[in-house]
Amino acid sequence: MSYLLGVLVMAIGVAVSIALHELGHLAPAKRFGVKCTQYMVGFGPTLWSRRRGETEYGLKAIPLGGYVRMIGMFPPRPGDEGRLRASSTGRLSQMTEQVRAESLQEIGPGDEDRVFYKLPVWKRVVIMMGGPVMNLLIAVVLLTGIITVFGLPSYTSTVSAVSQCAPTDVAATDCEGQPPSPAREAGLQAGDRIVSVDGTAVTGWTETARAIQTAGEEAEIVVERDGQRVSLVADLVTRERPLIDGQGQYVLDAAGEPVMGEVSFLGASGTLEYVQQPLSAAPAFVGTALADTGRIFLQLPQKMVGIYEAAFSGEERDAEGPMSVVGVGRVAGEVSSGDLGALTESPAARFVLLLSLIASLNIALFVFNLIPLLPLDGGHVAGALWEGTKKGWARLRGRPDPGPVDIAKALPLAYSVAIGLIAMTVLLVYADLVNPIRLGG
Repeated sequence: MSYLLGVLVMAIGVAVSIALHELGHLAPAKRFGVKCTQYMVGFGPTLWSRRRGETEYGLKAIPLGGYVRMIGMFPPRPGDEGRLRASSTGRLSQMTEQVRAESLQEIGPGDEDRVFYKLPVWKRVVIMMGGPVMNLLIAVVLLTGIITVFGLPSYTSTVSAVSQCAPTDVAATDCEGQPPSPAREAGLQAGDRIVSVDGTAVTGWTETARAIQTAGEEAEIVVERDGQRVSLVADLVTRERPLIDGQGQYVLDAAGEPVMGEVSFLGASGTLEYVQQPLSAAPAFVGTALADTGRIFLQLPQKMVGIYEAAFSGEERDAEGPMSVVGVGRVAGEVSSGDLGALTESPAARFVLLLSLIASLNIALFVFNLIPLLPLDGGHVAGALWEGTKKGWARLRGRPDPGPVDIAKALPLAYSVAIGLIAMTVLLVYADLVNPIRLGG
């Protein structure tokens, strides 16, 4: 039941994100006087609709997107006056002319000045950027709320567990025949909050681990226990562990894996807690999320090759790779079921993780829709900016207005992009069914 609840929450989050994305297009379009005949969430057969004024609002059967139908998206060809030319040849040319004609047929008497293509360039950019910007705003609100109200997961210097031994073999699975851990010998207890190591104040666990790693053979550890400060002395041993630098960060190699080294070892672990962050931390946090998502999209061709290999050869999926709505739903189910260990121990933590998934999805939608290719929003923005550039250059040279850019000429490319997106979606769905990303192990 909890698994299905997570899937339901994610489905609602996706639907609301899509609806608000399309509202980001609809609101400025209406504000600028463009006639909008439809506002739909989803594709395929209509499940429900209601007309309010000149706009039909509705839900469709396939919740994988949505659209706002604005009249006059494509301008007529000079001198064409909205008619198909008899000289049109080739299937793609005929399809382009048909789309152009259908766009012009939507323009009724009195609507001539309410068409999209007649708007100034900046208004068209505002309309087409409204959807992606709405996704970005959703992500900003969710992520800011998460880090300031609930906090970010962080291992603090409060001891959650004390190792019974200090295994000399990393592969050891029990303590039989192994020496006792320095933490146990020093009297460290679960619940103790380590205040300092050899006089160096610590709060986070990476700081604590760094201080222990560089302490040498003996360390004085001051802990807070039952409101009192207790000083303990630990005789440390040397073990191979991930190295931590002077900034309290794990040292990583070129492949992003932790670098191992011989360091002083205590034998205790910190406690995972959620630490509230100041509002000033939100811009950097959102910026990092945007940069990470952008990097994934830049590597998308390479990652899709990896997904193909994982789908058909059984190789392990890249946990940072893209996934379909099926994969997102599966992860949401794992989160809601508490299958991700300490990160999902409490209902509040599970709910916050679901919100972070929805925020991540909206960041992905924002970045994806900025790609300057039709039928994506970025393609329409690119067309408007190109028109503005041409008109500005014409004014500088004292030449006549060149008129609107005919983005209908890019429809053959748009069809190719759409086919590619469909193929990518099918591959992702298949991979998420036969070899899904398993965050819970």
